[in-house]
Amino acid sequence: MFALARWRMLKGGSGLVSQSEALLGVLCIRSVGASARADFKAKLARADSNRSGRATQGKQRYMAITSQAIVDSMLKSIDSSKRTDAPYRHWFLTHCLPEDALDAILALPFEAPPLDGVSGKRELHNNTRKYFDQENMDRFSVCKAFNEAFQSKAVTDRVEQHFGTNLDGTYLRVELAQDTNGFWLEPHSDLGVKLFTMLLYTSKDPSHADLGTDIYDAEKHHVGRSPFESNGALVFVPSNITFHGFEKRRIDGVRKSVIINYVTNEWRAREQLAYPNQPITH
Repeated sequence: MFALARWRMLKGGSGLVSQSEALLGVLCIRSVGASARADFKAKLARADSNRSGRATQGKQRYMAITSQAIVDSMLKSIDSSKRTDAPYRHWFLTHCLPEDALDAILALPFEAPPLDGVSGKRELHNNTRKYFDQENMDRFSVCKAFNEAFQSKAVTDRVEQHFGTNLDGTYLRVELAQDTNGFWLEPHSDLGVKLFTMLLYTSKDPSHADLGTDIYDAEKHHVGRSPFESNGALVFVPSNITFHGFEKRRIDGVRKSVIINYVTNEWRAREQLAYPNQPITH
């Protein structure tokens, strides 16, 4: 094909050829086309190899995410966390997950749900919320590895020791939060069936730097805001004064985070749990 086109160009024709010209073109192809065809095939083979290599690398990258890697990262993050005691005891964590695990979570194919002009409580949109539940553990290896890490004895023991809570008999619940412009949350404490709360921020958008969790005192007066650092987290043990929320402000794009809770057996929405029939035991 390329040799014939080249012959046409050399000939200066319009591309419309007679029978005799076509025969001459075939002869031209036979004489000079073998080398060009071989070169073209070699280039195609190299391109296919490069595409295959990139796809394999991407697949291997996400396949390489293991629960143990997440456990190791979380233990280091917990040990280096910074505690603040006012208005209630809470911690800031950094470098919570391995970068490949963070990227895999950001790549999960879930669209941010529409707010339809309604916000203030997450439960107002229960029908569109996403969890690292049994279904998504089967679909996405990062969800499975993440849950295995937070279900592990190594992580749950460290959570109990470092943050001062008792997880025995609780169940892991992990929610993928994707918040868009118009989102806000009224101050609430998480007190009740939640015995541990970790708000893990995942967005890498620089414009999200001021989109951290808002912190309130016992009278629900706004006193501060957690830093919104990708792969960082806010942790607290729910009590009657652990008020937190999200003041309404502009959100460009999607504010992404993962909410990790350990909840008691009274949690009614069992389908949200990572392991509905496997409580944490020590």
